Amino acid sequence: MTSSIVAAFLYGLFTLLGGIMGYIKSHSKISLISGCFSGILLLSGALAALRGNAWGLTMAMIVTALLVIVFIVRWFKTRKVMPAGLMVGLGGIALVVMVMGR
Repeated sequence: MTSSIVAAFLYGLFTLLGGIMGYIKSHSKISLISGCFSGILLLSGALAALRGNAWGLTMAMIVTALLVIVFIVRWFKTRKVMPAGLMVGLGGIALVVMVMGR
């Protein structure tokens, strides 16, 4: 298992759990739907890459890059570190690890 796959898996797990926590904390259905959808895409990409499919890591990098952009916009709007700043930081680290480990 490469560092790229681990980064995709961990960011997918954080995204999935973050969506669930957003729903529990503020009853945000959009957090639940988008977090679960994005998390499942990231976990699926990590699993596909683990099985040797190159498209899996590519998909995980695209989803991660899109999430980083979404959370940067949200961070500038809300000026809150949680969850936007945290997800930007984790997503940026995950994206760098995925690109460097490719």
